[in-house]
Amino acid sequence: MQLFYNPNITESDTSFVFDKEESKHIIKVLRKKEGDVLHVTNGLGFLFTTEITIASDNKCTVKINATEKQETPKFHLHLAVAPTKMNERYEWFLEKATEIGIQEITPIICEHSERKVIKTDRFQKILESAMKQSLHYYLPKLNEPILFKDFIKTKKSGQLFMAHCEETDKKSLKNELKNNEDVTILIGPEGDFSVKEIQLALENNFIPVSLGATRLRTETAAIVACHSVVFTNE
Repeated sequence: MQLFYNPNITESDTSFVFDKEESKHIIKVLRKKEGDVLHVTNGLGFLFTTEITIASDNKCTVKINATEKQETPKFHLHLAVAPTKMNERYEWFLEKATEIGIQEITPIICEHSERKVIKTDRFQKILESAMKQSLHYYLPKLNEPILFKDFIKTKKSGQLFMAHCEETDKKSLKNELKNNEDVTILIGPEGDFSVKEIQLALENNFIPVSLGATRLRTETAAIVACHSVVFTNE
């Protein structure tokens, strides 16, 4: 099944018109014609089964024949991950985390962060593409970058974890995770969290955890954490 994404389609709609760019892609590139079926999601859990009624490359119009809602996850996984020095590595994390089943992502700017200017437009497109490719109907929420010290003060619910590399007393993430509970996990930059940041997290009820016996890159650690939570809730 090929999945299309459009955030403007709603469950009350009976028909829908794609914008010019998407219409051109559907009609000119994919060579779809009247009567062809398109599967569309709005990223909010809905799958719309539609049929092309007007095959225009300016205003491709479809009628909605069926609507179904994917079950809402019983947990909310929020990863706050420091941007990597090389953008491609962070983009890889975004793609794979979306495929696995993350709900929310926040880039956090830390004391040791080498990249502190983030443009989220491209990140958003990667999330959308990964959602379509993996046939998810929920689009992860991508927050604007925020300083670590400011993020740590925001209101959060559920289990709170921080993965760091300092030789201190840490618990195993896989042993701490609980089913059907919201989870927030902090993943630091290549230079790891500073001692000050670790202390600040502890003061705000974050539990220091280990993701295994080996030292992981930022993006790898984020994927391991993401998979651990999703696997625990299967």
